[in-house]
Amino acid sequence: MLDAAKYTPRLKAEYRDRIRAALKEEFGYKNDMMIPRLDKIVLNMGIGEAVKDTKKVRQGAEELSLIAGQKAVITKAKKSVAGFRLREEMPLGAKVTLRGDRMYEFLDRLINIALPRVRDFRGVKGTSFDGRGNYAMGLKEQIVFPEIEFDKVDEVLGMDIIICTTAATDAEAKALLKQFNMPFNS
Repeated sequence: MLDAAKYTPRLKAEYRDRIRAALKEEFGYKNDMMIPRLDKIVLNMGIGEAVKDTKKVRQGAEELSLIAGQKAVITKAKKSVAGFRLREEMPLGAKVTLRGDRMYEFLDRLINIALPRVRDFRGVKGTSFDGRGNYAMGLKEQIVFPEIEFDKVDEVLGMDIIICTTAATDAEAKALLKQFNMPFNS
């Protein structure tokens, strides 16, 4: 069994040992605090079928909890919308915010295990930055993660993954994610 006090995630150690120095050299930062780093990763699963069946939200939240390694929060509607048969406070999806060691572990599993398992995978879009150094991507199926047992899945659900960095520009954020071996297609 791993001792939690001595264990450091592989990507966190790689960032500390290699990536920080490479980014400092590439962009010519004068101060170590200017070097971009990962801030948080937010996983979001919107479940459209939740209007008809609220059990699907609980199932989606459980699957998201398995993938993330921490408990998912069920998101609820803020307003009622008659056209969508939506009531205020009705459960609609689930989300998880990862920080620290869990964030690095998730990113490692995403890049090295989950993305290569996507059918017809040709890399992730290199233009999905928001202008402030944050990267957003979507997955069409949650079954690419090894934590999800394919036989127990009733419905294939997609998810959004937002990687927030401390980078000031998109170029710096893309360089940071490239150092983590994010498979960009452009």
